[in-house]
Amino acid sequence: MKKQHISEAVIRRLPRYYRYLDDLHNKGVIRISSNSLGSKMGITASQIRQDLSCFGEFGQQGYGYNVKELRGEIGRILGIDKKHTIIIVGVGNLGHALMQNFHFAQNGFSLEAAFDVSPALIGSEINGVLVRDLEELDAYCRASIPDVAVLTVPQSVAQQTVDRLVDLGVRGFWNFTNREVTSEHPDVRFESVHFADSLLTLSYHISRQ
Repeated sequence: MKKQHISEAVIRRLPRYYRYLDDLHNKGVIRISSNSLGSKMGITASQIRQDLSCFGEFGQQGYGYNVKELRGEIGRILGIDKKHTIIIVGVGNLGHALMQNFHFAQNGFSLEAAFDVSPALIGSEINGVLVRDLEELDAYCRASIPDVAVLTVPQSVAQQTVDRLVDLGVRGFWNFTNREVTSEHPDVRFESVHFADSLLTLSYHISRQ
């Protein structure tokens, strides 16, 4: 793999490449050209070739890409083979829905535990994962530092939850609190999901039709 700075725009296109290639692989497609892949994704063939060239040489001119091999390579670039560990903090409606319906394992994550303050939830299992008392969070993280924490806590406690988890060694956050959270540690990464942003983007487009 080439050692160079990879732009955030390229990194954010990689999961789309992986998703489309995974779908093609599941449909039994063996090979695909950059033109065909770009047509399906709404990206130019030259952009695909330029993006992939950041990580090495893939495919052959006039031959296209082997779907299974390219899917595997992009999966490795994304770290799907690393078997990251993940916990959920906050098992309300959204946290419960993620535990019940999101396929963490298919994306390279092992959901190890969940934490909440509700006596009605503590001690229950959702999709085979135990919901623990939030008071156990510190001891759990010290014993087995998870790679990522999913934040589905109320906005009012979002930042203090991040601070607590960073002090416990957690370095990745999937943030659903609809609040911007930060850390002074340069190696801590956040991926924030704002549902309203997505819906308002849709509103923009349909308002101008």
